Amino acid sequence: MSSSDNGLHVDRRSLLAGVAGFLGVAALPATAVQAAPTEVVPMRPYPSNWPDPEPYGLADNRLDLWPREDNSFILPLELRPRDEERGQVWMRDTYVNCFVVDGRPIYVATGTTRVPGLDAAGPWNDGIFVWVSPSLQGPWRLVDTTGIRPDAERGKVWSPEFVGENRPGCTVVAPWQEYWHDDQFGKRGQAWAPEVHYFRGTWYIVACMGDHSRKVGSFLLVSEGGVEGPYRLIEGNLEKPFGDSFIGGPKFIQPGAYHHIDGSLYTEGDDAWLVLHNDLYAKFRDDMEDIIPTTNLPKFQQMPYSPEPYLEGAYVFKYEGSYYLLQAAWDRTSINPDGSTRYAYDPPGPGRTQYQYDAIVAVSDNFEGPYSKRWTAGVGAGHNNFFVDRSGQLWATFFRNPNFGYWSDPSRIADAAVPGVVRVEWTGPAGSRLYVERRNPGRTITA
Repeated sequence: MSSSDNGLHVDRRSLLAGVAGFLGVAALPATAVQAAPTEVVPMRPYPSNWPDPEPYGLADNRLDLWPREDNSFILPLELRPRDEERGQVWMRDTYVNCFVVDGRPIYVATGTTRVPGLDAAGPWNDGIFVWVSPSLQGPWRLVDTTGIRPDAERGKVWSPEFVGENRPGCTVVAPWQEYWHDDQFGKRGQAWAPEVHYFRGTWYIVACMGDHSRKVGSFLLVSEGGVEGPYRLIEGNLEKPFGDSFIGGPKFIQPGAYHHIDGSLYTEGDDAWLVLHNDLYAKFRDDMEDIIPTTNLPKFQQMPYSPEPYLEGAYVFKYEGSYYLLQAAWDRTSINPDGSTRYAYDPPGPGRTQYQYDAIVAVSDNFEGPYSKRWTAGVGAGHNNFFVDRSGQLWATFFRNPNFGYWSDPSRIADAAVPGVVRVEWTGPAGSRLYVERRNPGRTITA
C-alpha cells in the first residue's frame, strides 16, 4: 500500500483539469503557480455514488464494475523464457506503482509467479521478479540483476535459493524461508504477493511466504542498492514472520507455523506502517528493521459483514485527504427463496459457489478508522492496489483469479493470472468513493 507521499505529487486542480501531467505544471513560472489558487474554479462534474445493495454484505456485480476492454489493459511485461509459450507473464496478486526517483517517474510491477512445469505458484516457486518502465504503457523491462548475479535469471531480485548469499550481519534468506521437503508435496516453499516501495530514498519489498512454506507469513526486504537490489531481510524477520502465530490456513500447515499473511506497506511523510490481513496494522520503527512491539497488534476500526467472511490482500491508499482500505473478498452465489441468484460476500457454506474475487473498499478520515461501510469497487479485481500515474490518472491492478470461480472455467483460464491495470474514478469530495471506471456512472455537480 502507498500514500500520495510514496508516489507522485499531483494536486487536485491538476487532476480535475485533466492536464497532461504534473511535469507541465512544475515547468510554469513560480508566479503562475502561486496565482492559480486565486482563480475562479468552475463547477465540475463528478461520477455519482451508486446505491449499495441491501442488506449490507450483498455484492454489486454489474458489468460496469468489471475491468473491460474500454477501461483496462494487460501490461506488456518483458517475457522470461518460461513465458514465451504463453506469450505473456503468468501472474497473481499483480502490484504496480509509480515513484519519483531523482526527479523522474519510474513504474514498477511485480506479483506472484510460478515455475516452469507447475500450473500454480505452489507448492514451491522461485521467488520474486520485478519489472520497471518509464511509462505505464512500457516498455516494461526486467530489472537488471546481472551485475549482482551474473549466472541467475534476469529480474529475479529475491528467492529462497539465494540462501548461499547469507553472510555475517546480512541475512538474505532466513532458515524459515528456505526450501524444504515432505512426503506429501515434495519440494515446498514459495513467496507470495510482493509489493515494491520507495521510501525515504530506499527500496523495500514486502512479501509473504505462502502456505507450503516452513513458516507462513509476511516479511520485509531492504535493498542495499537500487530497485534491482541486492536485498536483505530486516532484523525483525530473522526468526519468524511479522506478528504472532495462530491457527489458520489449510490443514496441512504445521501447528504454530501460520502467521498473518498478505503484508503490505503504508507510508506517509517519514512514517511507515505494516498492514496485515484481515484487519491488523503496526507501525515500523524509525530504522525500519522491525515493527514497534505491542502485546496485541492494533486493528482497523471497520464495519464487518454479518457474518464476516475471510478477507485477504489488505491495502491502504490515501487520496485527496481520505484513507481507502482495500480488501479482497469472494462473491459467492447462492439461491434466494424466490429462485433468483444471490450474490454476496458470504463465508463458505452449503449451496454457495465462488463466483468472483472482488475488490471491496471502505473510506475513512483517519488511517486507523473508523471506516465506512464497504462497497464493491471492482468485480474480479480482488487482491489489488490503487496508484496514481504521472499524469494524475488513478488506476487499480487486477489479475483474474485462476484457482476458483469465473476465471477458472476452462473456456476462460487462458485469460486468467495476468498483470492487468484498470482506470479508476473518484466520486469527488462529497461522494469520496473509488470505483473501477464505469461506462454509465451518472454525474453530480460538486464544487
